[in-house]
Amino acid sequence: MSLRIVIDTNVYVSRALRVASVPGMAVDKAWVEAETLLSTATWTKLQIVLKRAKFAPYLRPEEVESFLAQVWGLAEHIPDPARIRACRDPRDDKFLEVAVHGRADAIVTGDQDLLTLNPFRGIAILSPAEYLEQQ
Repeated sequence: MSLRIVIDTNVYVSRALRVASVPGMAVDKAWVEAETLLSTATWTKLQIVLKRAKFAPYLRPEEVESFLAQVWGLAEHIPDPARIRACRDPRDDKFLEVAVHGRADAIVTGDQDLLTLNPFRGIAILSPAEYLEQQ
């Protein structure tokens, strides 16, 4: 049985920008060895962030669309998880929600607001480097 992983937006964005980065390698590892999880809220956030003007010099629109299609196609979709209020930044609660209701084993994030909660309800919250170190 493979691991179930939630990947934070910041990690996906790093992967889209630099495949060979530590976050990029963590995403690639998850895509090969685990089941990635998305909710409507986490999916919407990723789409909005990747389409921001500040990324336009680095990612052509067709690259963004291709990457989003890959993320969507490889993920299990968790429908409308119940609300959780636990993170000091409430905008990050959506990642906890999909992790808890999707029975995730881990969240991979570079966000300190989430990392400080490790573990959360038995779910590991790991940096991309920590995730890469796991066997």
